[in-house]
Amino acid sequence: MKTRHRAREIVLQTLYSMDFNNELSLNNMPSSFAGISSEEDEALEEEVKTFAFLMLRGTLENLDEIDAIISKYSINRPIDRIDIVDRNILRLSIYSLLKMKKDVHPHIVIDEAVKLSQAFSTDVTYKFINGILDTIQKDLA
Repeated sequence: MKTRHRAREIVLQTLYSMDFNNELSLNNMPSSFAGISSEEDEALEEEVKTFAFLMLRGTLENLDEIDAIISKYSINRPIDRIDIVDRNILRLSIYSLLKMKKDVHPHIVIDEAVKLSQAFSTDVTYKFINGILDTIQKDLA
């Protein structure tokens, strides 16, 4: 479980960096993860790297669909007004809900998103993320 949590942290950091630099597309898929030194990268377990690249590639491949879903469910906040960290937590979580439903239970996806929000965002945004993902998960079921 810690392996996948670490992978999600890495994906979030990389999506954040790509989004911040207006490079959020599959054409700009990095060969290494943002915010990780070469020493840290070498120390990462292969399972962490594999899962992180799978999630990153999948999120980027499905970005238009994911952003449309965020826009549909975030009624009071347009996607460009959602904090960059929160927006990318939603993106990687929605990718998991849509494309990894056989591998990861929706409740785990939401729990992980809340943990990422509590670790990387403000104290109250986890409620926003939890609400959006819970509604999406119920509609997908």
